[in-house]
Order: sequence, then C-alpha cells, then structure tokens
Amino acid sequence: MLTLSAIRDARERVDAVARHTPLERSRTFSEMTGANVHLKLENFQRTGAFKIRGAANRIGTLPAEAREAGVVTASAGNHAQGVALAAERAGVDATVVMPKFAPVSKVKATRGYGATVRLEGVDYEEAQAYAHELEREHGLTYVHAFDDPAVMAGQGTLGLEIAEDCPELDTVVVPIGGGGLISGVAVAIKEQLDDVRVVGVQAEGAASAPQSLAAGERRAIDSVDTIADGIATRSVGEKPFEIMREYVDEAVVVDDREIALALTLLLERSKTLVEGAGAVALAAVLSEAFDYEDDETIVAALCGGNIDLNRLGTVVRRGLVQMGRYLKITIDLKDRPGELERVSSIVARTGANVYAVHHDRTSRDVAVNAAELELELETDDAEHAAGIVEELEAEGYDVDIVS
Repeated sequence: MLTLSAIRDARERVDAVARHTPLERSRTFSEMTGANVHLKLENFQRTGAFKIRGAANRIGTLPAEAREAGVVTASAGNHAQGVALAAERAGVDATVVMPKFAPVSKVKATRGYGATVRLEGVDYEEAQAYAHELEREHGLTYVHAFDDPAVMAGQGTLGLEIAEDCPELDTVVVPIGGGGLISGVAVAIKEQLDDVRVVGVQAEGAASAPQSLAAGERRAIDSVDTIADGIATRSVGEKPFEIMREYVDEAVVVDDREIALALTLLLERSKTLVEGAGAVALAAVLSEAFDYEDDETIVAALCGGNIDLNRLGTVVRRGLVQMGRYLKITIDLKDRPGELERVSSIVARTGANVYAVHHDRTSRDVAVNAAELELELETDDAEHAAGIVEELEAEGYDVDIVS
C-alpha cells in the first residue's frame, strides 16, 4: 500500500531532477465559476509533464545490476520523455516503445532526451505488450507508467507541493489515465490535510474509472478515442485502483468539446499552453462536472503541456466554436452575377470577419443553376454568431451551420 512516508522518501530523488512547479490563483476562472480556483502549473515541469517525477523515483531506486542492464517502458509520450530524461541523468540506458500514432513532437522529444524509441502498436496497451517482450528478451527493468508503487510515490510529490502551497485547499481535481498521479496526490494530500476532497477526471472517450469505482472492481473499455491522448488508457492500473477506492471521492467525465474549450481559454486568458490531458481538470471545473460551493478553494492540476502543434490548431478551432468565436456555414446561392457580393455585404454589415471562402458550382450535390457557398467566419461570441445566421435567413438564404 502506498504511504505518505514513501512519498516523502521519494522527494529527494525527484527534486534532483524535477522542478517544484508554480501554483497560482486564477482570477479569470474564479470569476467565471464563483469558486476560488488555483492552477497547479505542472505543464512547466521538465519534459513538460508530471511523469518525470515517477520515472526519477523508480530509476533512482534501481540496484546496480538493474541499472547496468537498462530500462524499458511503454508510453504515449509524457512518461516516455520522463523515463528518457531520468535515465539519462542517472546514466542508465533506456528503450521506449511508443504507439505508432503517438504525436510526432513527443517522439522527437523522447529521442532528444537520449532514449532509443521503438514505434509499435496502435495504442498504449499494444505498445506495452511489445515492451514486455523486450524486457524478457534482454533482461531489462520495466518502468511502468502508473502501476508501480515507486512510480506512484514519485507522482505523489506533486501532492506534497499542493499541500504546502495551498493548505486552505477544499478540493483538488486531478486527471486520471492509469491512475498513478491521482493515487499519489490523493495519499499525499489526504494524509496531511483534513476534509479535502479528491476528484478525478477522465475524458469521455477513455472513461473506465467512473464505472470501475461504481462497480468496486476494475473495468476496461474496448478502445479509446479522445484529444486527451496523455490519459487515453483502456483501464486504470491494479495498484492505483486500490488506492483510488480508498482515497478518491469522485470520478467524473468531460467530453472533447469541454476539453477543447478549457484548453483554448487557458491559452487566451491565462497565456498558458497545455495538452488535452492537461486541460481536463479545469474542464471539469468549468463544465460543473462535479458540485462545488461558491468560494470553495479548488486546485486544478494542469498535468502536461506537450501538445503536438499540428493538433493544436484543430483543438483551438474546436474551442473557438464552443465559445461562439468561429462560425462555419454553407449557403445555396442562385448562380447569377452579384449573389456572392450580396452575401458578403450582409456579413460585413454584421461585423464578422471572413476567415475563408469556398464557392463551388461543380459539385454533384449542387443544382445546375445554383452554387454552394461555404464561409468560415470569425465572430465575437455565440450571440454574434446567431445574429449573423438570423440576418442571412432574414434576407432569404437557407443557412446550414457546419460548426
């Protein structure tokens, strides 16, 4: 069983590699929610995520023979980078197996930290199976991403920092992937502070924890599908689940739209870049996925900032749609001179900014005497976007809202 003593013992090993990351009150999100919202900025951690903590503690406890043989692990990206850096600092060879579709930025970063990277499998579970083959064949030590007491203790050092920096804490909100982080944080906080609630959050497309906790036994889902790739696991780990059953008060779910909105708001209002997994805790607060009181002191753990730049644009676009700041519509026009100019003048009258235009007269779905106009518009808010649609419809146009 994971103990506060084990987490405290891990701190010296972790502090040799990882940073004590900032914890800051957010005026913006406090005003938006009515709660007293603080952000644990673990996206500022070395390697961009909390995983360096658990990796540093696990590798730091290896006996000499195991250090000489080297380590192997499987990861979608953040644990990969944590193991790579911790191993490099300790002078230990590391092999990391990543899913074939892992973000390119995370693959390159892992190699940059000195690890040998193998791309195998379509998700974490398949990558993990291959890593265990390498473990057996070459006598390597497997460094599990979450189902390991030493890793859980290392992750728990984040909880020690939260308890020190925000002792008035009422609720801490923590992402759940395999459960290693929330297990360590929950023990670190609940064994030190009284009457603190621990709320775990999963993405809707990878939500095994709520049903597992409700059933009293681990449940796995068949597949994962979410923009929060850092927590996209089919089930929580066996050892973390035992801790979660005792220490976690509630597990809730947020969908990709809510994650995208939280990520976009963090970027715009707090000038803070996180990945999908790093936004889920704040998404749960903003969407009121769990009940909280006015002025309740809430810490949301922003657990990672390693978002692939190719994905960032797509996620921000989704967030802007949720905010009413982006509108994509199609309109069927009569194929005659002046129609495009007429629509443009209506849009200009509403104060919208045209982002892109696509005018198609050749599609099979368009009548011979018609054209399809697709507009992408930058708007002020949801009310403004609705007003644009109403204005066009009032002028006789049939408007189809794409997003």
